[in-house]
Amino acid sequence: MSGFRPIDGERGVLSLTFDNLGEAAELEMGAVSVDAPLGRHVTATEVVPALLDRLAERGLSATFFVEGLNTELYPELLQTIDAAGHEVAYHAWRHEEWASLSPAAQADNLAHGLAGFEGLGLRVAGLRPPGGGLGAGGVDVLREAGMRYCSPAGRGAGEAGGVALLPFQWRHVDAACVLPPLGPVREQMTGSSDPLDPSAFVAFLEDEVKGLAQDGGYMAIILHPFMLDWLGEDRLGALLDLVAGASQRDELWVARCADTANHILAQPEPFRGGTAFDSLSWS
Repeated sequence: MSGFRPIDGERGVLSLTFDNLGEAAELEMGAVSVDAPLGRHVTATEVVPALLDRLAERGLSATFFVEGLNTELYPELLQTIDAAGHEVAYHAWRHEEWASLSPAAQADNLAHGLAGFEGLGLRVAGLRPPGGGLGAGGVDVLREAGMRYCSPAGRGAGEAGGVALLPFQWRHVDAACVLPPLGPVREQMTGSSDPLDPSAFVAFLEDEVKGLAQDGGYMAIILHPFMLDWLGEDRLGALLDLVAGASQRDELWVARCADTANHILAQPEPFRGGTAFDSLSWS
């Protein structure tokens, strides 16, 4: 089922999400040496704190999918994000490509990360798998770890054995505008695999948000703190204004992923079998 039915009527649902924090992904890709000084990454020291101010100005709540390593490198920032009313969710320990891990490795990765968050007093409800795929572990590993939802690549909100599915579409991800493996996504968006400039991306999202308000369903926008310079301050502001305006006009339910998952799990029957997974990955 594509639509949502909150208590106050039927609306489309939009989750504003931010993926990655600090140098975790760079460490995993080998772009930063494990021997380099850590804990000084600009996304954690400057970008996200400024972003929190911009969200607060508009009364927006978001979900931050962050790597577990950040519980060691930036614990105070994670607690600040949570205290500001946003959701802190899991994005693997060090941005490991989730689908490449065995079920046992996924379980170990989850246990390691969740312990780190719990040590900060943060309860994590969901996972967005780096790369977009769930791999061999599927939702079983998540269910056994007590996770309430996951956000893989795909379309259509769903439910599987007590785990809510909140898929994202690559065309709603800023990185899809520039990463070479995602050329097919850009062809779907514009008819060309050429890189997309940030203004065109914001214009595309504006049309997608309008379509969501008209047709219903679920949509997750994914922005990366390390790409906010690429997006630009004015375009980021325009995008946040777009989301805030849709919420204020009651055109959409703008909800954190955990809140959306709670809605699905409270009435799971209409959502069972509602998700189609996407095998395309950025890697």
